[in-house]
Amino acid sequence: MEIKRSGSQPSGKGPAEYFTGSVRIDPLINPPEPARVSMALVTFEPGARTAWHTHPLGQTLIITAGSGWVQRQGGAREEIHQGDVVYFAPGEKHWHGATATTAVSHIAIQEKLNGSPVDWMEQVTDEQYNK
Repeated sequence: MEIKRSGSQPSGKGPAEYFTGSVRIDPLINPPEPARVSMALVTFEPGARTAWHTHPLGQTLIITAGSGWVQRQGGAREEIHQGDVVYFAPGEKHWHGATATTAVSHIAIQEKLNGSPVDWMEQVTDEQYNK
């Protein structure tokens, strides 16, 4: 058994190569192999978002506060709110983040394949974000 005490893991900034705007990442759990799951609490300030990306084994987002947007490639941008749960299928290209005026926080849950839970792609342009 391992207990991660609140505040025992430092918060991090979302790297500019994968995020636009102010993003805070609070790790929750990242157990050693053979476990594959990783989880983090991610907070996006208004206007902040991920780059386009996929997850080899899918991703689940549990929205814990605020309002945000999610979009899969070829689909409409969808608004999300506290209490919503979003699932992206393995390999589904997508982005997620805050609305232009409201912050959002979510717990991101994904599994690693060959040690990696995500494949990052190009940034979401302002035009794509504001559509």
